[in-house]
Amino acid sequence: MLRALDVALSQLASALRFGSGSRVGALGARPEKLLELYDFEGCPYCRKVREALSILDLGALIRPCPRGGSRFREELIRRGGKAQLPYLVDPNSGVEMYESAEITRYLFRRYGDGRVPRALALGPLTDLTSMLVSALRPGRGVFYRGARAPERALSLYGYEASPSCRIVRELLSSLELPYRLHNVAGASPGRAAFVRRSGRMRLPFLADPNCEIALFGVAEIREHLESTYAL
Repeated sequence: MLRALDVALSQLASALRFGSGSRVGALGARPEKLLELYDFEGCPYCRKVREALSILDLGALIRPCPRGGSRFREELIRRGGKAQLPYLVDPNSGVEMYESAEITRYLFRRYGDGRVPRALALGPLTDLTSMLVSALRPGRGVFYRGARAPERALSLYGYEASPSCRIVRELLSSLELPYRLHNVAGASPGRAAFVRRSGRMRLPFLADPNCEIALFGVAEIREHLESTYAL
């Protein structure tokens, strides 16, 4: 019952953002090197950047920075000078930047057709609806829980607006587990390659190179993360 309620609330959260990040839009140049994003799942401004990544079909190395976590927040301060999120690093251009609106404009200018989708371009209304999503899932992915650090980053296949993928990202964020985000939203050119790798089109899909394991589904992924990394 609690699991069903959790999924229902996550579905409502996606509806509040009008499904932004559920489908790929117009694509431009593709990066040669992987983007890097410092964020945490409950942050409404970080959410806007992840939606942009999904729409632009861009992968990223996610370095979660939950409150109370030390590893990536301290790294962020050394790198950018302050503990403000989100923070994007683009090794393809040498750009490193704070501020979700500026990051979003940059991403669509460099990797899209230059036009920011309406759901991300409404200024205060965009921020308000993203804040409502955070209010609907209070504390999820916000606060650090004790966890073992993996030797290598995990890989998560999904997309921002997926209710099930959100639940997994919340746990990854709370445990401060770095992961490579593979976006495979609707109409993604990467969906065919994903099916060849996994055998079917089902999300979320987590691959953990530290254990040489790959898992579908929220329950299975959650059990693995809790038993392997949570203290």
